[in-house]
Amino acid sequence: MPRSKAGTLCAWLGCPGLLGCFLLGFLAGWFTKPIEKSPNSSDVHQNMRKKLVAEMKVENIKQFLRSFTKLPHLAGTEQNLLLAKQIQGQWKEFGLDSAELVHYDVLLSYPNEKQPNYISVIDDQGNEIFNTSLFEPPPHGYENVSDILPPYNAFSAQGEPEADLVYVNYGRTEDFFKLEREMGINCTGKIVIVRYGKIFRGNKVKNAILAGAQGIILYSDPADYCAPGVEAYPNGWNLPGGGAQRGNVLNLNGAGDPLTPGYPAKEYTFRYKVNEGVGIPKIPVHPIGYHDAEVLLRAMGGSAAPDSSWKGSLNVPYNIGPGFAGNSSTRKVRMHVHTNNKITRIYNVIGTLRGAVEPDRYIILGGHRDAWVFGGIDPTTGAAVLQEIVRSFGKMKMEGWRPKRTIIFASWDAEEFGLLGSTEWAEENARVLQERAVAYINSDSSIEGNYTLRVDCTPLLYKLVYNLTKEILSPDEGYESKSLYESWLEKDPASENNSCPRINKLGSGSDFEAYFQRLGIASGRVRYTKNRKADKYSNYPAYHTVYETFELVEKFYDPTFKKHLTIAQLRGKLVYELADSQVIPFDCRDYGEALKEYSNRIYKLAKKHEEQLKLYKVSFDPLFSAVVNFSKAADEFHRRLEQVDKKDPVTVRIMNDQLMYIERAFIDPLGLPGRKFYRCVALLLLPLALFKLFKVAIQWRINCTEKKGEKRVE
Repeated sequence: MPRSKAGTLCAWLGCPGLLGCFLLGFLAGWFTKPIEKSPNSSDVHQNMRKKLVAEMKVENIKQFLRSFTKLPHLAGTEQNLLLAKQIQGQWKEFGLDSAELVHYDVLLSYPNEKQPNYISVIDDQGNEIFNTSLFEPPPHGYENVSDILPPYNAFSAQGEPEADLVYVNYGRTEDFFKLEREMGINCTGKIVIVRYGKIFRGNKVKNAILAGAQGIILYSDPADYCAPGVEAYPNGWNLPGGGAQRGNVLNLNGAGDPLTPGYPAKEYTFRYKVNEGVGIPKIPVHPIGYHDAEVLLRAMGGSAAPDSSWKGSLNVPYNIGPGFAGNSSTRKVRMHVHTNNKITRIYNVIGTLRGAVEPDRYIILGGHRDAWVFGGIDPTTGAAVLQEIVRSFGKMKMEGWRPKRTIIFASWDAEEFGLLGSTEWAEENARVLQERAVAYINSDSSIEGNYTLRVDCTPLLYKLVYNLTKEILSPDEGYESKSLYESWLEKDPASENNSCPRINKLGSGSDFEAYFQRLGIASGRVRYTKNRKADKYSNYPAYHTVYETFELVEKFYDPTFKKHLTIAQLRGKLVYELADSQVIPFDCRDYGEALKEYSNRIYKLAKKHEEQLKLYKVSFDPLFSAVVNFSKAADEFHRRLEQVDKKDPVTVRIMNDQLMYIERAFIDPLGLPGRKFYRCVALLLLPLALFKLFKVAIQWRINCTEKKGEKRVE
């Protein structure tokens, strides 16, 4: 019995010894084995980015553009819904985690099928002796395509006003002032005709209403929509005489759906009545081609054009009016506008690629899908590029890769009617987006010309854009061995510092508006553009006409589609870096420099009113001090950022959140005066708002002085 117990005890004592020997041998073998070098995380990041770009193909972009532009796809139509479903299905095939249709019921506007819109000249008996065209002559190959709506201005008031015609140049505030204050021509009760260009068409209508006009006719003058020495489409890329630019004439100021400003247009939302919507004009508006405009303008009488800036390229004297000359003096102009506004369902396509590390941080890449007709350039050069970017990201995901942060892809609807699809989605998800969205990259038209790159973005993205363009080969002829950065710099250097390319400030006019101006999400857009110094025409000549076709792009703008591929690479790289970099690649020091530049610009403008500055003790010191303080804080932040332990995920997250919220710091929740949905008080809106307020303040003080009987200071 004792011997048995002793044996058991030895066995128990021996087990730990054997285990210890085993562990000692295992550890010795582990630490003395040959070390296999694991790939550096930075190398992996760079390799995956190269793989993403290499996956993008010219032929795919071309095929997407061809497919998407075969038929008209106006917002609210069956064809646009079919296109949304096609895109949704392809995104699922590409491997996204989800792709959903998200609907809203918004106010849209369409011509009356039974009562067409047109302009007529009538004699003193009321007989119509001239009528403008009811439609654009279709381009070759599209003669049998149905569902092409004729040119119209969405949200125009209905009516048949009859009056003398007055020519008001571009319809700017200064143009109306020129007539009323210097030439003594009153537009009250008249119909005005103005040419497209210089300002948004909705502002032209607003100015006409303020001037008392009964109606407004818009046309595209060859001086603004035809390049010298280029033939009209289809033999060239200029606007044919029968082409008329469509477009909405709302004054939304960022409100989104006119009936549900500030709230998503869902079934549960309170709505204004259709005739009470935000920014809807109260007078009829109609666009015509320059052949029809020439007939009207040739007959004009009254005063001569005040100077050459009022003259376009038509073979007419550009007389102001009111009314016609000579034997036509008794004739009037009558507008026939029967456009209907109605609540219509629209559909966004929202795709998601879930992040592996920070799924609650979002990078959004979005562009609109709807077009006035075929949308050969606007928006489908952007939609085709977006599709190829989604395909490339999807393939990487199916091969096992995921971004650190979530990427949201969006195909917006009803952009042409006032940025409705993107704004409604922003309104529905505002709380979440303000907490989680890192950046928004826009994917509207990829080309509006073929000369050089154009970038509009927040200063937070300046360095990232510059660095990425240095890695991409230029598609420009004669620059084959140079980078995109080099060709861009040579063709469009910044005016303040010609050692780097020009980057424009973000304003409004596309789907980034709600994200940047209202929610304070860092945003940017990139595309190819015209030569801004040499090419004086507005937009591109065929803008918003039936002549925006696939053939227009293939034959004239980008036959090789290399520029499309370049934009795909740049947009894709921007999204990749924002979604997968360990530290969000923002640089707030550039924001400080931008604020300094704009503050100095305001000061120089204000110095033109030196006496008023002194009299009313206007000081810019607080503004300059705030900019200096911001710049110091930015420098200190980046010093700390360089010292951050990148292996500590909590510390990195804290720093990233501070970077993400920089743009939010410039949002005023009350909005700008009179424009509550424009809340960004920095950059583009800062100098505009401050200088306007400065001028208003000076005028107010002057008026107060005059009321007290004191001498006015000129």
